[in-house]
Amino acid sequence: MLRSCKYCGSIHDRSYQCPYKPVRKKEATYIDKFRRLRVWTNKSKEIRERDRHLCQMCIREFPARYTFTNIEVHHIVPIIEDWSKRLNNDYLISLCAPHHKLAEDGQIDRQTLIDIAKKQEENNKI
Repeated sequence: MLRSCKYCGSIHDRSYQCPYKPVRKKEATYIDKFRRLRVWTNKSKEIRERDRHLCQMCIREFPARYTFTNIEVHHIVPIIEDWSKRLNNDYLISLCAPHHKLAEDGQIDRQTLIDIAKKQEENNKI
């Protein structure tokens, strides 16, 4: 069924998505704002360097893989749960995108990730 478009004035089919329709912008949350801060970018670089730009789950699997592309820093304890741990090295770990998704979904045990992060931190101090 055709109808007049209120955004461009043309006549379109009802299912047509008019390119002139304004896009609703999502308001940035405090977490989004935090991820843009210099303190977070510096901490993220520090954690990736501590973990030698490798996914910490991939190198612990059998057989070990050395994934060094698409490395992301994961908050083991989500920021929304505990704001005070957002920059604590013991609660941050480098993961590849697939392992990061698994960790976010809860398919990788938190305590395992915390143990790996603490071990990495101890190795870094030596």
